Amino acid sequence: QVQLVESGGGLVQPGGSLRLSCAASGSILGINNMAWYRQAPGKERELVAGITSGGNTNYADSVLGRFTISRDSAKNTMYLQMNSLKPEDTAVYSCNAYVLGYDSIIRRYWGKGTQVTVSS
Repeated sequence: QVQLVESGGGLVQPGGSLRLSCAASGSILGINNMAWYRQAPGKERELVAGITSGGNTNYADSVLGRFTISRDSAKNTMYLQMNSLKPEDTAVYSCNAYVLGYDSIIRRYWGKGTQVTVSS
């Protein structure tokens, strides 16, 4: 089995910064694409940023220039550096990864999420 565990969420004032982490553990032969999603109350889940195994990245227009996604493949960990945070960034942030298991099957996994609240 594989687990994804997010950390780093919390309460921050507008204009502040947070760094989220997503650590994968378990029976992992490799990890392909990884991504951060978020869901605000009453809204649908949306893609925030994604990163391929080769390091190519993509971002939602709403976070472009403020958020940076990265990964440490040796640690099976992905990060999201969030700067210039706005109240509208408030949401539960979840990580997602396509993991290659030792059975040569790629499966998609989700973390349980971490709350980010931007408020004065």
